[in-house]
Amino acid sequence: MRTFVAGQEAHGDTEFAELALGIDIDLFRGPLESETDGERAAREDAARDVLADLRAEAEAGDEIAGWDALYADALTRTVPFLRAARGHRAGTGEAA
Repeated sequence: MRTFVAGQEAHGDTEFAELALGIDIDLFRGPLESETDGERAAREDAARDVLADLRAEAEAGDEIAGWDALYADALTRTVPFLRAARGHRAGTGEAA
């Protein structure tokens, strides 16, 4: 069975969530692979901008943007756990 969201085929649970919610999970969670300090800083800066926009839209009355902001904010808190589970120090991309 194939799953489509907004005319695009989703290949897996993560892609389905990204298409359905309009949230790039890696932007907020961070990649599961290591990233340089510069890459992380740029990603986190972009994530802050997107999150600020979602919060502003929510304050203006967009309920969906409010839920998306909550989800995106929660994703930002998953990075240390995921990297720790893979044997990396949070935020460094280095082995622990």
